[in-house]
Amino acid sequence: MLSIVIPIHNEEPSILPLYDRLTAVLESIQKPYEIIVVDDASTDRSFDLLANLVETDARLKVIRLRRNFGQTAALSAGFDEAQGSVIVSLDGDLQHAPEDIPALLAKIEEGYDIASGWRKDRVDNALTRRIPSRAANWLMAKASGIQLRDFGTTFKAYRAEILKEINLYGELHRFIPALASFYGARIAEVPIRNTPRIAGDSHYGLSRTFNVMFDILTIKFLLKYFTRPMHFFGRLGLSGFVIGTIILGSLAIHKLWGHGMLAEHGPLMIAGGLLLLGGLMMFSTGLLGEVLMRTYFESQGRRIYAVREIRCRREPVAPA
Repeated sequence: MLSIVIPIHNEEPSILPLYDRLTAVLESIQKPYEIIVVDDASTDRSFDLLANLVETDARLKVIRLRRNFGQTAALSAGFDEAQGSVIVSLDGDLQHAPEDIPALLAKIEEGYDIASGWRKDRVDNALTRRIPSRAANWLMAKASGIQLRDFGTTFKAYRAEILKEINLYGELHRFIPALASFYGARIAEVPIRNTPRIAGDSHYGLSRTFNVMFDILTIKFLLKYFTRPMHFFGRLGLSGFVIGTIILGSLAIHKLWGHGMLAEHGPLMIAGGLLLLGGLMMFSTGLLGEVLMRTYFESQGRRIYAVREIRCRREPVAPA
């Protein structure tokens, strides 16, 4: 079976056109399929439209989350519910063309584990979207060693067994290929169309660029040092020790030659030392927090989302 996972949030104008185009493409593929739409607590009529569609299509399932958890959590909810051996994820705003799904599936059939979309000709604003995205993609490729040109797009096809190895937290959905590479996944990139939104405003902007930068640091740490954190923190600690020793040694020699250490260099020395130590402590605390958070969720078997209800024509259920 082929599973299509679509996270949405306030996409009322796109629901019906997306459903019509998507079902037309899936019918032409002539394979069993299911469509899973995850409503991330929309405040418009998105859920009502989907609930009506469920009454006419047994292959459609709608998951409604209790609050707005974000796109990573919505995707995780859809992946957990998916029954297919191949899972395709795409956005619900029609900036991803459902007609490109066969191209992604063709790469999976060639033996790849992930077929990642590449928005070759982007239509987004250059200043707020394209330029920051290009910089982030370049940094992500360098950090992960995965030569993709578009990490940010949600439009990807996965073998289901690959997704079972990956636990998503924060906003790491855009880095699934990098996380999957840790388990030896074979990844291909497929050019896809990028069309303007038919209505509404984008949920992304320049403000997310800084979050992406922090996520890149997290991914770099997880890929290289997650199983041996002392190799990372040990280098930082040793570097700080050596630099501190050199500074204090130099000041001690300066003092022995009869110069006033604190009078001449005190404020600068204290400020530099505090900034260095404070920066290292904050950075290390952030990475340790990421590891502890992952350990907590995985050891407790907790999910990063909460489901309000699931609608499907076969058996509507409400979670306990």
